[in-house]
Amino acid sequence: MQLQKSFKGEEGTGKLYLVPTPIGNLQDMTYRSVEILKSVDFICAEDTRNTGLLLKHFEIATKQISFHEHNAYEKIPALLNLLLAGKNLAQVSDAGLPSISDPGHDLVQAAIEQGISVVALPGASAGITALIASGLAPQPHVFYGFLPRKKGQQEEFFKQKLTYPETQIFYESPYRLVDTLTNMRSIYGDRQVVLVRELTKIYEEYQRGSISEILVHLAHTPAKGECLLIVSGSSGQQAQAAELDDSAITGLVEEAIAQGVKPNKAIKEVAKTYQLNRQEVYKLYHDL
Repeated sequence: MQLQKSFKGEEGTGKLYLVPTPIGNLQDMTYRSVEILKSVDFICAEDTRNTGLLLKHFEIATKQISFHEHNAYEKIPALLNLLLAGKNLAQVSDAGLPSISDPGHDLVQAAIEQGISVVALPGASAGITALIASGLAPQPHVFYGFLPRKKGQQEEFFKQKLTYPETQIFYESPYRLVDTLTNMRSIYGDRQVVLVRELTKIYEEYQRGSISEILVHLAHTPAKGECLLIVSGSSGQQAQAAELDDSAITGLVEEAIAQGVKPNKAIKEVAKTYQLNRQEVYKLYHDL
């Protein structure tokens, strides 16, 4: 067991502060975050150019150290030496909380192993911020961050999470949204989702509806900017077949065919995925 007393710890060692930065609107920077960044000896930044703009805006002159996922292994020993020598460090990512879909966890673990106090400051986090305004159940929820990019891996991921009752939070590129939502619908059914883009910025937007409704909207108005998806959890039905009406089932078959799957195989796959009667799907598709 290890006991950390964040502000009454052992003298002689420094502290590692995890400092959140704005995800868009600079006014979301807290007073405490600014003061910590001014008072520490060094700032460990994911991108020193990006953080440099933030520091300039708030008139912070603290020296930066480049620290990101590609140099973490070689930088951690030197950073630990600074902390052990009594220097205070702040770690920041480009936006939001360090370690959440960003570098930082390795340094936190290494500091804890050395008995160095790790102090997290509260602040901006895109996933939680979007969740509480989504209209979907905020509790329980589960945050996944970025989804697998390849279709097969993504489908397998969704199959594993199919029966989860928690509201699910994902980050996604606007260029992959249509494919991701199509894959999601083929596994989850036509669940309720909220597509949030440009959070805290002037073009902030919430698109609320079923997956099919969001896909129709994206067909006419492609998404731009930084996006995330809030997805309703399972209602308890293995594949949520009850959420699919006849047109949605037919649409799923047509989508599979458009991707190169032969009609009979497409009908079979849709029936299997959603626990539907194969003959009924066949009749719906052929309008019999």
